[in-house]
Amino acid sequence: MRAADWCLSSAGAALVLATSSDEQHPAENMADGSSETFWTTTGMFPQEFIIGFPKCVKISKVAIQCYLVRTLRIERSVSKDPVGFEQCIEKDLQHTEGQLQMEEFPLPDFQATYLRFIIKSAFDHFVSVHRVMAEGTAENT
Repeated sequence: MRAADWCLSSAGAALVLATSSDEQHPAENMADGSSETFWTTTGMFPQEFIIGFPKCVKISKVAIQCYLVRTLRIERSVSKDPVGFEQCIEKDLQHTEGQLQMEEFPLPDFQATYLRFIIKSAFDHFVSVHRVMAEGTAENT
């Protein structure tokens, strides 16, 4: 079975929650497959967003393209609803002046129905998240 990016809206991903809202840069931009569009926070940290998959998926790698994020935590849930999250990764990202931060997190194959991304701190008052990707295959259910 071919691996797919389960964070794309075209793959059935849904943005279940975003703690900031900007009508010119909505959270849905993170799931459109383009690095040109983005979601922006509106101040104060932590900020978070939750992406729901259409089914339980087996993920091998998570990646993010963002700007000015200092500390990022990624959690997963295998519940039917976005509850019961457990931490997978927490990392301090490198500041990249004038260019996007591109981070990849190879993971031992794990299942998830939801991923929660928590931006714990930033290098400035605002951050942008351009794309999130979760590469994996659908679980047989």
